Amino acid sequence: MKYLKSIIRNITIALFASTVITASAQTKTIKTVDGKTLSIETLNTAIKKAIKQHNLPGLSVTIINKNQLAYHQVFGVANADTKEPLNKQSMFEGASLSKPIFAYFVMKMVENDVIELDKPLHEYLPHPGISPESLEDYKSITARMVLAHQTGFPNHANNQPIKLAFKPGTDFMYSGEAYQYLAAVIGIKLGVGFKEGLNQLFQKEVTQPLNMPHTTFIWDDYLENHKVFGHDNQGHPTQNKPGEGRWSGKTFNAFSSVHSEAAEFSKFIIAMLKKEGLSEQSFTEMLKLQTEFKDDNLMKLETGQVGWGLGFAQKPTKNGMMHLHTGNNHDFQAYAMFVPEQEYGLVLFTNCGSMLPFIKEISKTLGEQF
Repeated sequence: MKYLKSIIRNITIALFASTVITASAQTKTIKTVDGKTLSIETLNTAIKKAIKQHNLPGLSVTIINKNQLAYHQVFGVANADTKEPLNKQSMFEGASLSKPIFAYFVMKMVENDVIELDKPLHEYLPHPGISPESLEDYKSITARMVLAHQTGFPNHANNQPIKLAFKPGTDFMYSGEAYQYLAAVIGIKLGVGFKEGLNQLFQKEVTQPLNMPHTTFIWDDYLENHKVFGHDNQGHPTQNKPGEGRWSGKTFNAFSSVHSEAAEFSKFIIAMLKKEGLSEQSFTEMLKLQTEFKDDNLMKLETGQVGWGLGFAQKPTKNGMMHLHTGNNHDFQAYAMFVPEQEYGLVLFTNCGSMLPFIKEISKTLGEQF
């Protein structure tokens, strides 16, 4: 009996010590992108104020300092009607945050000699939906042009023949359609298709090495149990149940179907900051300016962005080059950015369409975030 009491006492002491160590190890401050020190209490207050001001039902947010996760918090609800609270396992639609992490996957495929960055894609897989007047020009399209939005493809073809807007490689046009063509090229080249097989390969090459176990491009059981509800402009949940009556597909949509949450997706952003998982040459290609916007480009005029690398938009700031991408499925929006010179990053997932005003508001506290 004395031996049992001794064991229990030792376990209790060990647990108490562990709790104290964990608590003391948690950061009480973070650094803003400007390098200023900010208390967690001040940050939480600013976020809550911005959430209330812009009517966000729910938010998953992380901040990266010194290339490490410094802050992770969730706020609000998974469903505005039921008031079910978010938790740190809650999953969101990443929308076009799919594109930069797919670009990272593509660079893996280049390194693995599956495709070449500058070899015409039609030599791997002819595209069946090109308009006759664009058949010759489209044959010059490469993976580099796809990732840097230089193909001339529309954003979405909507089952119509694709007529190129310009000669590939000569201008910028944002295109999810081109990303999906590249996904098909990889999937068909490897014989895995562009559904579960391609997602399994993506997870093997990207999410498993980066310890992102639940990030996926296709529907699975974890999403069934953890995905939150999107919300319309009136703040109402967009569907009755996750997976029923809305997207619950098995197609790998390289341009839009990634699902994740802020802490997991931050591991990808940290990999970009620390240059992990790819060669130095691949990171150089991803982070350099591949497509320079013309002076009349609306994104340049409205946001100050100057162009695109392979996967991310680029914006010069006083703190260094900001690499960024938004995601917008209307009832879900997401955002990721990082500034290598500051070893800083921000990741947001929301279940509504009010993300950009929210970012503008918290930039008053965190410095320029978009």
